[in-house]
Amino acid sequence: MESVIFKTVSHYINGQKVAGNSGKFGFVYSPSTGQKLAKVSYASPEEVDQSIALAKEAGAKWASTSIGKRVNILFKFRQLLVENTDKLANLIGKENGKTISDAKGEISRGIESVDLAIGAPHILKGEHSVNVGGKINAYSMKQPLGVVTCISPFNFPVMVPIAMSTMAVAVGNAMILKPSEKVPYSALLISELWQEAGLPDGVWNVLNGDKDTVNSIITHKDIEAISFVGSTKVAEIIYETGTKHHKRVNAFGGGKNHMVILPDANMDQAVDSFLGAAYGSASQRCMAISVAMTVGQKTTELFTEKLKLKVENLHPGSYDDESADFGAVISAEAKQSILNAIDQAVEEGANIVVDGRYPDVDNKDGFYLGATLLDHVTPDMTIYKEEIFGPARAIVSVDRIEEAIQLINDHQFGNGVTIFTNSGRDARKFIEEIEVGMVGVNVPIPIPVGYHNFGGWKDSRFGEGQMFGPDTARFFTKTKTVSERWFDQDDSDEVNFNFPSS
Repeated sequence: MESVIFKTVSHYINGQKVAGNSGKFGFVYSPSTGQKLAKVSYASPEEVDQSIALAKEAGAKWASTSIGKRVNILFKFRQLLVENTDKLANLIGKENGKTISDAKGEISRGIESVDLAIGAPHILKGEHSVNVGGKINAYSMKQPLGVVTCISPFNFPVMVPIAMSTMAVAVGNAMILKPSEKVPYSALLISELWQEAGLPDGVWNVLNGDKDTVNSIITHKDIEAISFVGSTKVAEIIYETGTKHHKRVNAFGGGKNHMVILPDANMDQAVDSFLGAAYGSASQRCMAISVAMTVGQKTTELFTEKLKLKVENLHPGSYDDESADFGAVISAEAKQSILNAIDQAVEEGANIVVDGRYPDVDNKDGFYLGATLLDHVTPDMTIYKEEIFGPARAIVSVDRIEEAIQLINDHQFGNGVTIFTNSGRDARKFIEEIEVGMVGVNVPIPIPVGYHNFGGWKDSRFGEGQMFGPDTARFFTKTKTVSERWFDQDDSDEVNFNFPSS
């Protein structure tokens, strides 16, 4: 059994670990064992003020550092991420509960964002026009915003903070990261890697805390931009509060991601794809497939029959158990919420095909749930309408592709969706008509690679800007356009009261 560490997790301010003096703290648990690992300090408003002031000072110097020197530090940071993958993955497993192999996949995807940020010199290039009129040259430049903040969730302790923040740092901003208080260890190790890579003190800072800490950060006069990933309810609050205080905000919320299976799909491929996309990471992914939407009664029967056999053989286990298909959910509260959702679905008329509510695991104190599969689910049921952040997945049967498209378009969330088919015609129809931000065709989790933009539609995102891709550079910079003319000695210019034109 894992021993209790039970020490206080610090903040990281201006290149130093700072214990925190607010007197407020929360506990960090190991999902695999249910034990307390540590207590984490919550930053006070005074600590927020101090860290932002130091970041502002450091950020001004960082912004004037040549892009070449910045990129050299990013190269070193990338190499350190690779070299410390095992250490990072072990930390993720301890505080998040996901398996080591899953954690390594998360780190790999995070490194893609660093790869893109290394290309910042190209992305930051402005426009230039010669002699737009009257010997005037016009050009634009992109400049950093100043101090920005990223507020990251528990489910990706490394990938999301890196994806949210690396480009912001590359283009010259100072960063305040507020990680989920449930997973503070990974953020501190990332901080150490930035320091080892040569990032100047104060450019990267970590403040742990609760909603009061968040509110102090996002309303602070010197915070210029906010990037958030979490639940839809909180995303909307972050967006409304941040924009009210004149911040640039992108806030990514939840999803209810559908996999549409047409009758002509390769059913074995569809089943295997659904299995990993639906239950990986104990279904604690905003891009996890929540609903299998089967088209036609025969498709429903065949898909359910094949899927049932495989779901029955899935088993959760400790993060370091190589035989486990997925780990525990993040907390006892999360486990109970998922159990409540399953019970409510049954009360509303759903049928349990595979019951994973009480899995056979070695450590009964861990926050484990097995894979649950429900069918006879209808669009009016709560389990269809709401995001269930845990391994309870639903099958919804429809008669035609048009019905599938309409149901998905009517849903409040628009994060991700995928279709499994061998028909190019039906796939094209689906792509063109579906109102969802990220679409897959025979791809189970349509999350883009790090150099393409990530972002859902509808209540899955508030504000503009992306988390991956080149739009991150646009989000974390402001454009300045210059019109410039130099006179020759013999040039003269008459007074003209007309509006300037070429």
